[in-house]
Amino acid sequence: MAGNLFRSEEMSLVQLYIPLEIAQPTVSELGELGHIEFRDLNPNVNAFQRAFVNEIRRLDEMERKLRFLESQIRKVELPVRTLDSGMYHGRSRTQQEIDELEEKLNDHDARVQQMNTSLETLNKRYLELTELRHVLRETAIFFDEATSRTDDILGGPQREDAHLLAPSGALEQPDDGEAAERGDGGARATNLGFVAGVIPRGRMGTFERILFRALRGNLYMNYAEIDEPIVDPITDEVIQKNVFIIFAHGKQLLAKIRKICESMGATVYPVDDHSEKRREDAQEVLGRLEDLKHVLDNTRNQRRIELAKVAENLEAWSTVVKKEKAIYHTMNQFNYDQNRKALIAEGWAPTLSINAIQYALRGVTERTGSTIPPILNELRTVLEPPTFHRTNKFTVGFQEIVDAYGVAAYREVNPGLFTVITFPFLFAVMFGDFGHGVFVTAFASWMVSQETKLASKRWGEIWATFFGGRYIILLMGLFSIYTGLIYNDIFSKAMNLFGSGWIFHQHGDKWYGEKQWTYVFGVDPAWHGSDNSLLFSNSYKMKMAIIFGVMHMSFGICLNVCNYIHFNKRLNIYTDFLPQITFLLSIFGYLVILIIYKWATVWPDASLAPGLLNTLIYMFLSPGTVAEKDTLYKGQAGLQAFLLLVAFVCVPWMLFAKPYFLKKEHEKRGGLGYAGLSDENLNDPTAAGFTSGPGDNRASTDESGVGHVEMASSGHEQFEFGEIMIHQMIHTIEFCLGAISNTASYLRLWALSLAHAQLSEVLWTMIMGNVLNLSGALLPVALVCAFAMWFTLTVSILLVMEGLSAFLHALRLHWVEFQNKFYAGSGQKFHPFAFVTLLADTEE
Repeated sequence: MAGNLFRSEEMSLVQLYIPLEIAQPTVSELGELGHIEFRDLNPNVNAFQRAFVNEIRRLDEMERKLRFLESQIRKVELPVRTLDSGMYHGRSRTQQEIDELEEKLNDHDARVQQMNTSLETLNKRYLELTELRHVLRETAIFFDEATSRTDDILGGPQREDAHLLAPSGALEQPDDGEAAERGDGGARATNLGFVAGVIPRGRMGTFERILFRALRGNLYMNYAEIDEPIVDPITDEVIQKNVFIIFAHGKQLLAKIRKICESMGATVYPVDDHSEKRREDAQEVLGRLEDLKHVLDNTRNQRRIELAKVAENLEAWSTVVKKEKAIYHTMNQFNYDQNRKALIAEGWAPTLSINAIQYALRGVTERTGSTIPPILNELRTVLEPPTFHRTNKFTVGFQEIVDAYGVAAYREVNPGLFTVITFPFLFAVMFGDFGHGVFVTAFASWMVSQETKLASKRWGEIWATFFGGRYIILLMGLFSIYTGLIYNDIFSKAMNLFGSGWIFHQHGDKWYGEKQWTYVFGVDPAWHGSDNSLLFSNSYKMKMAIIFGVMHMSFGICLNVCNYIHFNKRLNIYTDFLPQITFLLSIFGYLVILIIYKWATVWPDASLAPGLLNTLIYMFLSPGTVAEKDTLYKGQAGLQAFLLLVAFVCVPWMLFAKPYFLKKEHEKRGGLGYAGLSDENLNDPTAAGFTSGPGDNRASTDESGVGHVEMASSGHEQFEFGEIMIHQMIHTIEFCLGAISNTASYLRLWALSLAHAQLSEVLWTMIMGNVLNLSGALLPVALVCAFAMWFTLTVSILLVMEGLSAFLHALRLHWVEFQNKFYAGSGQKFHPFAFVTLLADTEE
């Protein structure tokens, strides 16, 4: 069996000779196939010194223009035509097609850039005319008020506490305002000047204070708010602005005011002194605004039409550019053989996929009409291949749970196969409730049934996590239904499906049960509501957690045998596996047998049954002796002493056996004359274990200069007995202490199951239970409100929060308690060159 979920796929190191003229379509076809992880044969070459750096720069520029066009399309809120899934797979583009695409992008980019520049210029001019229109409109009012203040500005006494801006109603209207505007108001009014403009509203207060302090109050200022929103042509943000006009005496003061306006970001506009001229300017501004608005609308429409054309093909062009860029990035990892005019590539591929790769190479040769086909050679090497598990939409979620802990070493036993069952089952042990399981199953079934439609939804990271694990949630819900039936729990209530096996008799104020027969499936409903229900469920679930924990850990230890046999490390079976499984079963396996024995034994008085916790404690404190009240069977003391002795013997067995045998083997090999590779033969591929497969015609480094040999340095480490002894000591201490702590860790199955059941009972009793005891006309309304509240709390607390808690605890049991018994997780994941993965990562 070449590969399945139990072990990773067998991988082969392949070498490709690709003629230079068909290199691009060949790599493109391999990218569509997605079965080869190429190795970088130029690790010491700078990225800017590689062969196809110019092509990548060219594609980078095309990608930049596509990003710019996409941002412009989003800004005008145009829809981008999406591609069907089948359109992502297509033939490679020829150089002529890439040139044509580059020319199209250049044309579209240049036209959009030109339109943007024109729009920016027109918008600036439109902004200036709009502000000037408001300035001319407001200054007509300001000039009427200025006449009455002229005397105060020129000759009035200065007051430190004078208001900078007097209320408009407090101003005295002059008798001859038109004469003041024309400058005929007398000798003192002839030198009065003004500055008018527009300033952002947020800077108005600061502007006033600076003017007052700089001019020492020798000015009159008024302003009005512009009710029309002003759009900044550069940032496209709406800015609130005010129109202001400042009257002052003297050219120096006016020059100072203009400098302050410039520093505060205000815009100063020229306004004529004569009212007739101002009215003419206002009419001219209105006419120019109408013309400019017409030109702006036409330019925006032309820009929208241009962007609409781009939106039709934007995603297709982006896909082509991304593929081409990935192709040249991959080709930069190849070596160039000048003699053969070919590119030499190396990479890892699943052994089962080699035929598919060869078929794809033949298809490229036929399609391009090349006379020299690409050549594929399979190499043999001592390098450790990457790990590849072939998964589907059902198993990928479980495999990702395992990979999050660590990627399996090559051909190591994969916990993902067993996680498919054990993970949802342990979750359900903690989450067991028939009603809650139905809700979870319904939600997961909806995601599974609508997965085609929901796959394209982008509802955030949380939704993507739920949807990616939809099959995990489905199994968790189904197993929760099963364990809910075992616990006989449905929203904390019991289901009497087969009739209770207990008959109750009343003695005084209490009812006592008498067992007649065993309930058909699960817990008898008579236990629900009884006074000792909690004691029963505690004992039952605690012992069940210990049994599941010991079985789970024992199975993990047994999986070590599969690894030892596959990797030809049979010594570890006797020095690691046997003492570990013996140590675990002699203590906790014995405890499991005692639990089952106590369950199977009929005790006349259950309160007098021996406590298993005391039995386990005194097994260590008083070996060889058992108190009469703790005796379960004859010969218990002798058997417990023997098991304790066996457990203690396993400790030095684990500690010393493996280092001793490794030392003897090393001495034996040294006596036979075997040694590691010397410096002289490190460059010899044969000495390094690097040999060619059938048909390998790799040139030597002397002939072509493209030979690429790597060695696994781990195979030539010097033997150090002290390091091996320290490592084995740490391993032994970790296992012995871990056997105890890990077994206790499985008690979380009992704790969370109990907490879930009690919380569910509290919600039902405090909300629905109280309402059901009501009567009268308010009962229907109270029932509806109580059910809504109960349902909301059930979903948010029991399903979401408790479900997440149970998920995390099940994850911990698999990662720490189960996988550390046999799983190294030290491999490298297989990352093939595949366009599907590349485009999916880009979309995210």
